[in-house]
Order: sequence, then C-alpha cells, then structure tokens
Amino acid sequence: MTGCLLINKNPGTSSFESLRPIKKALETPKVCHTGTLDSFAQGLLVVLTGRAVKLSSFFTGCGKQYRALLRFGEETSTLDPEGEVIASAPIPGRAALEAILPAFTGTIDQAPPLYSAVHINGRRAHELARAGEVIEMKKRPVTIFSLSLVSWAPPHAELEVHCSSGTYIRSLARDLAIALGSRAHLRSLIRTKVGDFEINNALSLPMEAGRDPSLDIFTEKAVKSALLPLNPVLFQKLGIPSVSIDEQSAGIVSHGGDLGFLRIPEPGNIQQPSSPVIALFCHDSLAAVIEKKDGLWKYRFVHAAD
Repeated sequence: MTGCLLINKNPGTSSFESLRPIKKALETPKVCHTGTLDSFAQGLLVVLTGRAVKLSSFFTGCGKQYRALLRFGEETSTLDPEGEVIASAPIPGRAALEAILPAFTGTIDQAPPLYSAVHINGRRAHELARAGEVIEMKKRPVTIFSLSLVSWAPPHAELEVHCSSGTYIRSLARDLAIALGSRAHLRSLIRTKVGDFEINNALSLPMEAGRDPSLDIFTEKAVKSALLPLNPVLFQKLGIPSVSIDEQSAGIVSHGGDLGFLRIPEPGNIQQPSSPVIALFCHDSLAAVIEKKDGLWKYRFVHAAD
C-alpha cells in the first residue's frame, strides 16, 4: 500500500524500530521515515510506504517544531539523559535565559553533537566517539525560526523551538547554556510538527506493539485506516502546487513521455505557479512529480498504480 502515515514515536525506541509494526501491518518492507528522532525522544515521524518512499526528499527538508525540556547545571557526554555527566556549572536565572534567546534566533552556526549520525570520513560520528577517537565536529549553518520559553522550574526550562531541517536541539541546549556561563542537556524532547503535519493527527502505536499478537491486530487496523493517500492536499502541506491533467496526458506521463505538451495554468489557478516543482494529478490520482530545470520540465517521480 502506497501512502503517507503520521506516527507518534514512543520514547525508548529508535526511529527505525518504530517502523517494524508498520511494515508488518502493511506486509511490505517498503517503509521509511523522513527524519530521525533520537531514541530518548518522542513525537511525530512522517512515514512513507510503498512507492511513496521515492518521495522522501520532499519531506526531509521540511522545518520542524519541538518542545524541549532542558536540565541546566549539568552537561552529559551525549547531551541527553542517556549519557554520563561530564561538566557542571551554576544554573542561570530566568531573566538571563529569556534575554539570550533572540541571539539564537535566525541563521546560526551550530556544531552537531559528538554522538550523532553525522558522517565523518565515511563513518558515523557516534561510532568514532564510542571507539575513543578524538574528532572535530565542524559547525554548519542552521535556522531557528522561533525560540520561546514555555516554562521555568529550576533547574529545568521548557522551550518551544521552530527550526530548519538539520538542526540539533541537543546542540542548541548545549550552546545556550555555555553562552549563559552554565551547562545543560536535554531531559526530554517532543517533535510536534514537521512542515504542516501535526502530532495531533498522528497515530500512537501501542508501547508493546510487535510483542503481543493482540496488539499487532490493533496496529494493523489502525495503520491501514490512518494511511494518507498521495492526493493534492498532501502535496499542499509540502508547499507543492498541483495541476490536473487529462487521461491522454496521464498516459504520456505514466510512460515517462516528453513533457512538451505541458501547459502550466495562469497565475491564480494554482498556489505557486512559479514553483520549480509541481504534482500532476488525473482525477485526483497522482501521475507524477516534475521539476523545472534550465527552463524545461523534467521528471522527479512517476507514479504507477500498486
């Protein structure tokens, strides 16, 4: 079955492990998530199934929104509750924390955590760290669209973060604390939004899914009923406009034929007529996703029925 599924990942399981009951329910190995959540974290995972896995690149670049609980005064080796305390420092005051948040809003340079999946010379950073190798995590630009303090109960502070793809909230906690003359790590992290997809619409899998057969039955029914089709509404959430084509044109597209016949509607008929990527639909069934390069429309994805 091809489609998109929103799931609420449980803490204590990896993003990959969370896909196991989905694969079993849909009886297919063609299942992928579009953005890893650390094992200790929970929240929204956008999952693609069937032929939709080839559309993952359109989802991975979406912005993310989080609720992050920081524990000031202690930094751990992993910057999360699973690591050992490696540094301690005084706990800052609320006023100081609120005053510094604007400095971390906008485009900033951020070094990923040492224990992360970033590739260094062909190996994962966390593999090198666990092997005892000394490595330098190079900074890279990320964007924090908004950053606000939700609650303050020393030594804990809850922040709401809206950021670009590729931002590490563990690194943000570390850097905020150091700027305040303190240290910190994440106690918990909840991803609440990916692009325009919200956790309120996500399927919460049973904590023991896959271990108890009765729970697997529930999961199978829930997964199949929660699967979102590849329709114009889905692409609208990605900021990709849709264009309707007739059956004859759909036949051309299904065989990867020349797109010279394509005529983009006048401005106003679609959301973003100047967008370099559009989705082609025939009777609300996805035919293809195409991209404009060097003035010509080219295929990014051709959809064939399951």
